[in-house]
Amino acid sequence: MEQQQRYTLGKRDKLKSAKAIEQLFKEGKSFSVFPFRVLYLYLEAPASSPTMHTEAGASVLQTAFSVSKKYFKKAVDRNRIKRLMREAWRLQKSGLVNGVNKEGKDLKVFIIYTGNELPEYDVVVEKTAAAIRRLIKICNEATVTDT
Repeated sequence: MEQQQRYTLGKRDKLKSAKAIEQLFKEGKSFSVFPFRVLYLYLEAPASSPTMHTEAGASVLQTAFSVSKKYFKKAVDRNRIKRLMREAWRLQKSGLVNGVNKEGKDLKVFIIYTGNELPEYDVVVEKTAAAIRRLIKICNEATVTDT
């Protein structure tokens, strides 16, 4: 029986660890797809991680989202943009998840909204898709150079 694709963004998919976020900002690389700035860190998956409740050797894709308070003073606006970003990510990340799982590595991603206007959902979806395509390309290139 064929397994149906599930589009979820659960607790283990969210990047919340202060240590992991600090490591991402120190060691990670970044690129821009306006209106997003994407920071990422592509690492070997640890043999067994006590903080993750996954099988040993299973890879993890974790993501965090942020919006600047400088341009959006109202929390309502910031939260709406983050909600749009999370929804676009949730619906489109399956290709990236498959690539990361195939390689058995961890990918940590931090997406920062750098625009100064409230975006339309269509724009967020389009730019998120472009960022995911670029991350897939980066992961594939990293795999080729590792072998």
